[in-house]
Amino acid sequence: MRKALLKPLSTTISRLLKPSIPLPISHSSPSLKRASSFTPLPPPEWVQPFNDLSDLITTDPKPELQPSPWVPRILHFLQNNNLNHPSTTLEQELTSFCHKYLIRLPPAFVAYILKKSDQLPDRAETAFRFFIWAGKQKGYAHNLECYVFMIEILCLEGDFDRIRLVFNEFKGKGFLMNAVAANSLIRSFGNGGMVEELLWVWKRMKDNGIEPSLYTYNFLMNGLVSSMFIESAERVFEVMENGKIKPDIVTYNTMIKGYCNSGNVKKAIARFQDMEARNVEPDKITFLTMMQACYSEGDYDFCLRLYHEMQEKGLDIPSHAYSLVIGGLCKDGKSMEGYVAFENMIAKGCKPNVAIYTALIDAYAKDRNLDMAMGLFQRMQSQGFEPDEVTYGVIVNCLCKNRRLEEALQWFEYCKRNNVAINAVMYSSLIDGLGKAGRLEDAESLFEEMVERGCPRDSYCYNVLIDGLAKSGKVDEALALFKKMEDEGCDQTVYTFTILISGLFKEHRNEEALKLWDLMIDKGITPTAASFRALSIGLCLSGKVARACKILDELAPMGIVLDTAFEDMINVLCKAGRIIEACKLADGVIDRGREIPGRVRTIMINALRKAGKADLAMKLMHSKIGIGYDRIRSVKKRVKFRNLVES
Repeated sequence: MRKALLKPLSTTISRLLKPSIPLPISHSSPSLKRASSFTPLPPPEWVQPFNDLSDLITTDPKPELQPSPWVPRILHFLQNNNLNHPSTTLEQELTSFCHKYLIRLPPAFVAYILKKSDQLPDRAETAFRFFIWAGKQKGYAHNLECYVFMIEILCLEGDFDRIRLVFNEFKGKGFLMNAVAANSLIRSFGNGGMVEELLWVWKRMKDNGIEPSLYTYNFLMNGLVSSMFIESAERVFEVMENGKIKPDIVTYNTMIKGYCNSGNVKKAIARFQDMEARNVEPDKITFLTMMQACYSEGDYDFCLRLYHEMQEKGLDIPSHAYSLVIGGLCKDGKSMEGYVAFENMIAKGCKPNVAIYTALIDAYAKDRNLDMAMGLFQRMQSQGFEPDEVTYGVIVNCLCKNRRLEEALQWFEYCKRNNVAINAVMYSSLIDGLGKAGRLEDAESLFEEMVERGCPRDSYCYNVLIDGLAKSGKVDEALALFKKMEDEGCDQTVYTFTILISGLFKEHRNEEALKLWDLMIDKGITPTAASFRALSIGLCLSGKVARACKILDELAPMGIVLDTAFEDMINVLCKAGRIIEACKLADGVIDRGREIPGRVRTIMINALRKAGKADLAMKLMHSKIGIGYDRIRSVKKRVKFRNLVES
C-alpha cells in the first residue's frame, strides 16, 4: 500500500522537476506513429515572455519577472536564420520550429522580441518578417505594443514604405491610445519627418483624453522642426508658454535650431534672449547652435560675444565652439585675437585640429606676417598634425603673395611626391605668382598641367593667367584664353571682363574694349566699381569723358549706382594733367544735381593734391569756386570750377 502511494508521488515530483520546454516531437519513429494514431497531440501552448513565479517561495525580490527560456531560443533562431535562407524560408523555419515544440507566440511575446530586436543583424528586415509571420498565427492578433515597436524600428532605419504599410493597418484596428504608446509614436514619426502621421497620433491622444507631458510636447516640437514646419512649431511653443506645461531647455533648443536651420537667425537670437526672462538657463547645445548660425551668417562679433558669455557662465566649451570663434576671428582679419583664443583653448585642455591651425596660418598670411604663419605651420607639424591639401594650399599661396616663389614651388613638388591632393587653389596661387613675376611660360605650363592631372580649371584660375598675360602686353593671348574659357563652359566673371577692358585700353584698342563692355552687359553680368573704373579711366585718358558719363547714365535705370565713379574720373584726369577736363566734369556733376557741391569741391582739392598740383589745390581751397556765388546785375550764379584754370 505504501509503495502504491509513493509511486504516484514520485511521478508527480518528476513531472515538476522536468524542464519547462517540452521535448521535441519526432515524427520519424514508427512506434510513435502508431501511438499517435491512438493518442492525439496536445494543442500548441501560448508561451509568455516572462515566467510567473510569484506563488513560489524565493529570495528574489521580484520573482514574477523571470524571463522565459523561450526568449533566448527565439532570438537565437532569428539571429542565425535571417540571412542564411531565402526570404520565404525564414517564415517556414519559424513555423516548423514552433510546430516541433508545440508552441505559439502571443502578442506580448512578439512585442518583447521586437523590443529586443537591436540584438538582430539586419534589424529592420528580420523584425518586419517576424512581425508579418507572427500575425499569420492561428488565433493571433497584434496588440498596440507590437505596432508601436515595429514602427519605431522601421523609423530608425528610414524604411518609409513599410512604415506606412504597418501604420495604415494600425489605424484600422481602433486601439485605445495610451501615453507611452503615443510618446513613442510621436518620437518615431518626428525623427522620421512624417508630420501627417505624427499629427494623427496627436489628435488620437486628444480624442482619448490623454494629457500631453513635457516629453510629448518636446517630441512633437522636434518632429515639426525636423520637417521644417517652423510656424506649426511656433504655435505649439506658444501653447506651452500659455499653458500648464512650460517650455524647458530642450524645447528652447529645438525652437532655436528650427529658426537657425530656416535661416531666421534674428528670431533665434530673440528666442535666446527670451530665455533669461523665462528663467531658463542656456546650455552648451544652445550656445553651440547659436554660434554655428551666427558663423554661417558671417556675424563673427555675435559669435565672439556668445563665446565670452560661455566663459563667464563657466560652461565647458567644446572644441567645435573654439573652431567657430577662431575661424570667425581669422575671417574678420583679427589674427591676433584668434591666436589668443587658440592659446586659451589649449590651456583649457582642448586639442586643436588641422582646420584651426590652417585658419590661423591663413589669417597671418593675409596680414603679411609670414614669419608667424610659417611658425604655426612648423608648430602644427611638431605636434603630430598632418597638414591636408587645404593647409598646403594656404602655405603655397602665402609664399607666392610674399614673392617667395621658389619655396612655394618646393612645397608644390613635395605635395606631388607625397600624393597630397593638389586642388585648383594651389595651382591658381602659383600661376598668379609666376604671372606677376613675369614667368609666363612657367605659368602657362602649370595651367596645362592641371588638365593632365585631372584638376578642373575654375574661373579664378583662368582669371589669374589672363591677368598675367594682359599686364605683360599679351592681350591677344589673353583674349584667346577668354574664348577658350567660354568654350570649356567656365563662367566668365566681372573680374575677367575688367582685366581685359583695362588691357585693351592700355593698348589703345578702345573700340574693342567698349565692345567687351557691351558683351558683359548683354550677358547679364553686373558691373562693379572696379570694372567701371577700368572703362572710365580708359575713356577719360582717350579724351572721351562725355562717353564715360553717358555709359554711367545708362547704368542708373538698371539699378546700378556706382558712388565713387565721378571721384575716380576726376582723380584720373587730374593725375593725367587734364585739369580743364576735370573742372568741366566737376561742373557737370553739380549742374546735374548728382553730388552736393561741397563734396565735389573736396574731391577736386584731394585730386589736385595727389596729382602734385598743390598750388591749384590751395587756390581752390581759398576761393568761392564750387560753393560760392557771383552776382551779375540781378542774376546770382555759382562760381564754376573752370574759373580755376581760366582766371
